[in-house]
Amino acid sequence: RNRVAQEQAEAQRKAEAEEQARVQAEAAQRAQQAEQLAKQQLDALKNESTIYFDFDRATIKAEFLEVLKKHADFLIANRGQSVVIEGHTDNRGTPEYNIALGERRAKSVETYLLNAGVRGAQISVVSYGEEKPAVMGATEYAFAQNRRGVVVYQ
Repeated sequence: RNRVAQEQAEAQRKAEAEEQARVQAEAAQRAQQAEQLAKQQLDALKNESTIYFDFDRATIKAEFLEVLKKHADFLIANRGQSVVIEGHTDNRGTPEYNIALGERRAKSVETYLLNAGVRGAQISVVSYGEEKPAVMGATEYAFAQNRRGVVVYQ
């Protein structure tokens, strides 16, 4: 009887160990899938990282609210992720004015994200003013492309 009891106990321990290994493997697989999903989401967000502004304005246009909501949702779900919001301007106006305007644009994006629930520790703001144009030139198209805020993931 002792031998039968020992064999049953050993079989029970083996079954428990196998079950624990299976649960751990499933957990690792779920974690890997979640990491892959987060990477896919981040890659998609990087393609929608620019918010354009009207001339001499720092108000977020309605057409960019959905884009910013996607960024906010991702940052809320991924608290370890941080971003730098870059503010840019076209080259009209003085360099000093444009640095201040770029800052206001970056801050308006930051304010949206904070109001949506993103933690302040996840966001930094920098203004480049007119120093980093996306498009060179003095056409209305070039000006419009340079009046922007950019969400840059770190």
